[in-house]
Amino acid sequence: GRQTGVPLYRLMTTLQSERAVTAAWWSGMPVSSAELRDRRADTDRAVAVFLKSSDADQLHSDRAKDRLRDVARRLADLGALRERANARHGSPDDAVDYYTDVIGGTIRCFGDFNHVDDGGLTQEATSLVALFSAAEVVAREDAILALSGPSGKLTSARFREFVEAVGASDYLYDTVALDLPLDDQDALQRILTSNAWQTKSRIENAIVSEHRDVSSGVVLPPDVRDWRAAYGTFSGQLDTLDESELKELLAHADERAAQLEDQVVLLVAASGAALLLVVAVVAFTTRTVLRRLRSLHDRTVAVAEETLPDVLDRLQRGEAVGSDALPRPEGEQDEVGRISDAFARVVAVSVEGHRKLADERQGFSVFASGIAARTGNLVSRQLALTEHIQDTYGQDEALLADLMRSDQLTVGMRRQIENLLILAGGEISDPHMEPMRIADLLREAAAEVEDFRRIDRHAMDETSVEAGVISQLSHLLAELLDNATRFSPPTARVAIRSELVGDGLCIEIEDRGPRVTAERYEEMNGRLHSAPPYSELASNAHRLGLFVVGHLADQLGATVTLRRSAFGGTSAVVIVPSEHLVPAREGTAVPEPAKEPAPVPRPAQPTEERRPKLVARQQTGDPAGDPAPGAPELPRRPRKERVRQAGNTAPETPPRSGSGDVPGRPALPERVPQTHIAQRLREPRADEPVGRDAATPEEVADAWADYEDSTRQVELELRGDQS
Repeated sequence: GRQTGVPLYRLMTTLQSERAVTAAWWSGMPVSSAELRDRRADTDRAVAVFLKSSDADQLHSDRAKDRLRDVARRLADLGALRERANARHGSPDDAVDYYTDVIGGTIRCFGDFNHVDDGGLTQEATSLVALFSAAEVVAREDAILALSGPSGKLTSARFREFVEAVGASDYLYDTVALDLPLDDQDALQRILTSNAWQTKSRIENAIVSEHRDVSSGVVLPPDVRDWRAAYGTFSGQLDTLDESELKELLAHADERAAQLEDQVVLLVAASGAALLLVVAVVAFTTRTVLRRLRSLHDRTVAVAEETLPDVLDRLQRGEAVGSDALPRPEGEQDEVGRISDAFARVVAVSVEGHRKLADERQGFSVFASGIAARTGNLVSRQLALTEHIQDTYGQDEALLADLMRSDQLTVGMRRQIENLLILAGGEISDPHMEPMRIADLLREAAAEVEDFRRIDRHAMDETSVEAGVISQLSHLLAELLDNATRFSPPTARVAIRSELVGDGLCIEIEDRGPRVTAERYEEMNGRLHSAPPYSELASNAHRLGLFVVGHLADQLGATVTLRRSAFGGTSAVVIVPSEHLVPAREGTAVPEPAKEPAPVPRPAQPTEERRPKLVARQQTGDPAGDPAPGAPELPRRPRKERVRQAGNTAPETPPRSGSGDVPGRPALPERVPQTHIAQRLREPRADEPVGRDAATPEEVADAWADYEDSTRQVELELRGDQS
């Protein structure tokens, strides 16, 4: 209050005086330049003291800090306003409004200083702010009347402002008189009953009742000439009263601060005594607690260094561990007892975790053994079939059909190895470099299944899958298709359909398998949506397909749901997110037509079954790796990691062994064109209408693949009849 409030009050009174003189000088009243300079000099001194002594950071309220900084910021424009007033640029009303805004800001600062935790001081500060506000209203009346000038004329807006100020001043002084102390009330009553104040009231009443409205504003009565003398008398008395109220407030604040200091001393003394008592209690309690903690420490060290390592070693060896070997909670209610019980529970949880870990290790061992056994079985079947082809068929045409069967077994073996990699936390490699059409992806997934001929594919929409997820999605669909074919009757068809939905791409696989209960579906869907521990894998080592599908779905962000189909079998619904899809025409490679006439396709591996082309094994320098001289060479599959051209659905022409590269090696049998073709295909084709074919490259590729499939099935049936 002393550092900021007193300079702020001085600034307020000097601004009020300069406002009145500036308004009178601008309006042409008889005001000397010396008087104007004196008022400005007083204001400059008050501004300098205020800016030097006030410190907004010492205020406790952010709002008070902002008010004080706003007053200092507005004072920076005082010099520019004075220059405009000297040159009489602008409007005198703007100058008066500037002073009024700054003075109002100072009064609001006093109002923000009142927020202290003392009712008496707050009441006194509120009364002081009311006195300042009332004095400012009267001072604003003086400035408004000074604007009337020698002509005694005001604008209508200024006249309304004067009338409002008259009513506000009467109300404020009547209200504030009730809250002041008795001595201050008497001083205020002496001012309000003085001759000067009576003259003020008379002039106000005359202005309100005797003014004349003209077109340019309001003409004031002649009584206005007596205002300056009366205001000069009672304004000084009001300033004296306000300043004394401010000093009394600061004095009371000093007294209250002294009382608070005494209270602080008493509180410090009482706190010191209480602290000594607390220290004594703490010393006694600490000895007891330390004794019990030492005992707890000894027991804890014994468990951590002896009991727990022994228990863990027994668990690693697969031995059973009973609860007698571990510490037990004793249910004590004090803090040390609770810590002991908590440690016992921690040990129990740790042992239980290691027990589960040991179970999971055992489960993983069984799981890996199961995968290895299944893969070894497939490899054995593949080797046996290869030996059978070499020993039995030799140069027989049926070699190609057996090769197809052998190839299917190889694909199954590779998929089982990939299952092991997926469940072990690895990722399968993806050799694709370009997006793949969903129709091609369905064919690729179906080709992974041994009974691929029982699978009907239906791609409802033309879209493509991005290259980075083709192998994962194909493997996921292959696992579902494999389950569908294995659990359906041998003659039943399995349908796979795909179409675009709101959440992405929906792929549905429907079989004709046995009826499954709702509880069983719930259990299987649970496997699809949660990664199981190795202990659970151990108990389901013969049913790992759903676990693999669940892992792949998590990696793709896809959802897989099993439910009962309308035909009584099982329907698997896969929702692939839209982020893995690309427009079909952007990601589809259109196959180029053959430049030379190709022979009729042989019964080799169809491209829509995701079978890599078979190539002849090259001669090497290793005698163990080369076939026996004179024996027909077996075709082999290129490595899966090699990138295959996306969208290449043209049939492969088998390599000819009789080209002369290896003398003495018999050539593979060739088909005679039009020999095994169906009767309806031998009929001459009708002339097609001349015109541009509207089929897209994708539709041409699908039609060619369907044609190959039909031709191959007819040839296999005819070969079976001949044999």
